[in-house]
Amino acid sequence: MTTTTIKRRHPERPVWEEEPTVAGKGLKAVALTAIALAIVLPMWVVFVTSVSSEKAINEAGGLVVVPGELSLRAYEQILSGGTVTRAVLVSTGVTLVGTAFSVVLSVLAAYGLSRRGSVLHRPLLFVFLLTFLFGPGLVPSYLMVTGLGLKDSYWALILPSAINAFNLVVLRAFFMAIPQELLDSARMDGAGEVRILTRIVLPLSKAVTAVVALFYAVGYWNAFFNAVLYIDDNSMSPLQILLRSMVLQGTNPTGFAGPTPGTAVVAPNLAIKMAVVMLAVVPALLVFPFVQRHFTKGVITGAVKG
Repeated sequence: MTTTTIKRRHPERPVWEEEPTVAGKGLKAVALTAIALAIVLPMWVVFVTSVSSEKAINEAGGLVVVPGELSLRAYEQILSGGTVTRAVLVSTGVTLVGTAFSVVLSVLAAYGLSRRGSVLHRPLLFVFLLTFLFGPGLVPSYLMVTGLGLKDSYWALILPSAINAFNLVVLRAFFMAIPQELLDSARMDGAGEVRILTRIVLPLSKAVTAVVALFYAVGYWNAFFNAVLYIDDNSMSPLQILLRSMVLQGTNPTGFAGPTPGTAVVAPNLAIKMAVVMLAVVPALLVFPFVQRHFTKGVITGAVKG
């Protein structure tokens, strides 16, 4: 057996597939630890400050790193009704309705564009892909939304960002990777396009649909610019607008300076702000672990196979 034959049967692996050395493993551990600390430590400081008393915050001179005297007064105050509670409800409602609306539209559009024989397949695909390069512009978008009568409407927070071109491309790529023979056999059995989409395509695309839904949900939850442009009624402002006011204007997020009825002590202003930050961050942190396992299969596989 020649040397050439041996090399063909046992090809050398690329460098990045080789077993890492001890130094490489140590460097990887240090890097991962540093990244984890860079993420966890700020969250820790925000959480500890939000549950600290005024005495602990004064002793720390601001943000608290080491827990001292603890108090849940900040959470009791912001969740007892008023501006913050209303903003949380607005953000939750916009996120739930917007995510469901965007996922339905994206799935329908992606499925239609994944069928090469569909009507106006290429022109519509070109229009969607064009948004990667050119945006509509701030002034035309504002004129369009106000011209449709959506000013001071929750739909103004949903419709302008209802479909994301990246999510659409990922869904389309995944749908195109489904064997055509499977769809053809369903058509031969008399199934229509709606039945094929709901009974075959979507059950096979749970991973990518979950990831896209997460992208939309995080986008709606964190969005604030549309609210700045289109919402003038403070009672309709989402939670992110409160955070923006806290950062830029230093306003009291609870909307009052004195104690609530039946409350002897008012929470420190810094603790209240950090509690609002926790309310804005925690929902995404709670949802992410349930969708994380779908990321590789849903996004990477769909993008490569398409």
